[in-house]
Amino acid sequence: MIKEISLPKGRMRLATVLQNTGEFIYTNDVERSLKVSRTTASKLLSRWTSQGWLGRVGPGIYTAVTLDLVGSGPVLDHPGMVIPALFDPAYIGGRTATEYWGLTEQIFRDTVVFTGRPMRSKYQKILGLPYTLKHIRPDKIFGLETMWFQSIKAAISDMPRTIIDLLDEPAFGGGIQHVIDCFGEYLRHEYRQDRKLISYAERLGNGAIFKRLGFLAEHMSNSTYLVDACKKRMTKGNAKLDPTLPSPRLVTKWRLWIPDMNLQFERDGY
Repeated sequence: MIKEISLPKGRMRLATVLQNTGEFIYTNDVERSLKVSRTTASKLLSRWTSQGWLGRVGPGIYTAVTLDLVGSGPVLDHPGMVIPALFDPAYIGGRTATEYWGLTEQIFRDTVVFTGRPMRSKYQKILGLPYTLKHIRPDKIFGLETMWFQSIKAAISDMPRTIIDLLDEPAFGGGIQHVIDCFGEYLRHEYRQDRKLISYAERLGNGAIFKRLGFLAEHMSNSTYLVDACKKRMTKGNAKLDPTLPSPRLVTKWRLWIPDMNLQFERDGY
C-alpha cells in the first residue's frame, strides 16, 4: 500500500494563505484565509518569518521567500513594489525619477519616496534595500504617472513634477550640480512642458522654486516664458540655490544666494 505523503500542517496553512494573497501578505489575509483570530494570525506570521519562509516588510506586512532562495531572505523584483503597502499616499520621485525619465545617466543606490505618512526616520532599509523618505502633505501629491510592478500599482512623479521637486529641495535631486544637469536634459527633452512646470510650482507654494527656476532658465535656455513667469511670481526675501551649501554671493535680480563652487551651465542646443 502506498502511503499518501502530505505537507506538514504549518506548511499547508502557509500554502493556503499564499494562494489567497498577492505579492504582500497582511495580517488580515491570514485571519481571512485560515479563519483564525488576529492574535493567532500574528503568531503564525512571526513563526513563518523566523523559519525563513517569509520576510517582514513592515508592521503587519510580509512577503514570501521563493523555495530556491530559502535562507537568503526575500527578494523584490523592484524597490517600488513595497511603496503602496508601506507609504501610500506616496510616489517615487527626486533623483530616482530622474533615472526613470532619462534625465541622468547616474545610478543611485537608494529609492527616493515622497510620502503623506509621518515617518520616524528619513532613511530606511527594507528587505536589504535603501529608501530615502520625504514627508509631504497629501494635498501636495499631484503630477504623477502610474507604474506597474507585476500586479502592484505605484506612482512616480511625471517629468515636470520631477523637476519641480528637484528645485524645491535640491538635496533630493542629488545636489545642485546634478539638478542643473537634469534641468539641462529637461530643456532638450521632447516632452518638455514649461507651462505645467509653472503650474506645478504655483501649486506647491514654495517661492524659492521660482527663484531657482528663473535663475537657471536665464542661464541655460532661451525661454522668455520661463524667465518672465518666474519673475512675475517672485516672493520677498532671499533664498539659497542649494540650502545645504555655503553661499556667499547674492544675485539680487533673483534674490538668490549662490554657492561658492564652479557651477556648470550647459547652453548647447538651446
